Amino acid sequence: MNNGSPGQSPAPQSPHGHVPNAQSFASNHSAIETTAVYDPDAPKYFFQEKYAPLNVKGNFLTLCACPKNVELGEWLAHQIVEQNRLLQAMLKVIQEVNSHTGLPICNETSCPTMSAGRLTYTWLVDSQAAKISAPKFINRVEKWIVSKIHDPVMFPTEKVTGVPDTFALSEATGASAADAAANAGGEDWIGKSSGFPRTFYKDCQGIMKQMFRCYAHLYHAHWLNPFWHINKHDILNMCFVHFVTVAKYYKLVSDKEMEPMQPLIDLFIKQQRIPPEALNGGHWGQQSSS
Repeated sequence: MNNGSPGQSPAPQSPHGHVPNAQSFASNHSAIETTAVYDPDAPKYFFQEKYAPLNVKGNFLTLCACPKNVELGEWLAHQIVEQNRLLQAMLKVIQEVNSHTGLPICNETSCPTMSAGRLTYTWLVDSQAAKISAPKFINRVEKWIVSKIHDPVMFPTEKVTGVPDTFALSEATGASAADAAANAGGEDWIGKSSGFPRTFYKDCQGIMKQMFRCYAHLYHAHWLNPFWHINKHDILNMCFVHFVTVAKYYKLVSDKEMEPMQPLIDLFIKQQRIPPEALNGGHWGQQSSS
């Protein structure tokens, strides 16, 4: 994987001055290219430490660890909704239409496939894996996630009655997330006491996997254009570190799936931006040792 030459720097110098508001990037987009086709071999500046700042300090573990008095299903649902909110803010950056070209930065021409480096993600079309453009792929992911979040069966909003208000069996015994998912056919499962279905944990994994793919495309195809150009790369890093911390802490995205972003993840682990407690399923380790 080409990480870029250490002596190089992105073509435009680092932007200075006030970072524009998240609501509108129209003024910035006027100078941004919306027709250049994605180059999988372009230097991966975002894998270099000098281009990987965060705009906040602190430990993301405090935002992702489940409080003792909160049922795990409820907490994971909250985490999914929050991660979707943060991702949506980043996707809006590449989706806003340029008033001069009439195109968003991520369009059918610039991103004919949903790619991250030389890896291309496919979408099931008529039960067949098909390559579709990145904007279409992202749009389908967004609609699918929203449908899941607003599904009262998967994300129940009413208090369940007649069910003991206890933690899932996995929490009581210290079983892993994988064990809990495998034992979903038994009497207990993550989120049962709050009315979540047996498939809830696997559904959360599916949602987070598709979110990760969106982040992988944002970095590989759009880190330089537009995030670096408009001085938003640090905010993208913040959202991604938060996402990976949650994903690793609850084992929601596999290491294999994360490979397209592994050099940056390794960098954030080295800096302890992704806290050591989150690695290797930190939540389940805490449960088994408590």
